[in-house]
Amino acid sequence: MFTIEHDFDATVITLIDEADPNTRPLNEDIVILNFDDRVIVEQMNPDGDEVARITFSMQQLTELRLALNLPEGNYRIEPNAS
Repeated sequence: MFTIEHDFDATVITLIDEADPNTRPLNEDIVILNFDDRVIVEQMNPDGDEVARITFSMQQLTELRLALNLPEGNYRIEPNAS
């Protein structure tokens, strides 16, 4: 399950873990904050005492998206020449 909310300066997506009963422990919700210039991914640590936060630039997010569909190797994405 997930939710999408549009705030003033960001779109907030929350991913909610829905495991079948008694199959595994539930993971904490993942919150994705999408700004114009960056994307932040947050998740409460399993002990519940602090939030782990990762910030992606838009370039890093593009590279991650591409990397999910490429074979093992080293890659450099060249900007388009205009």
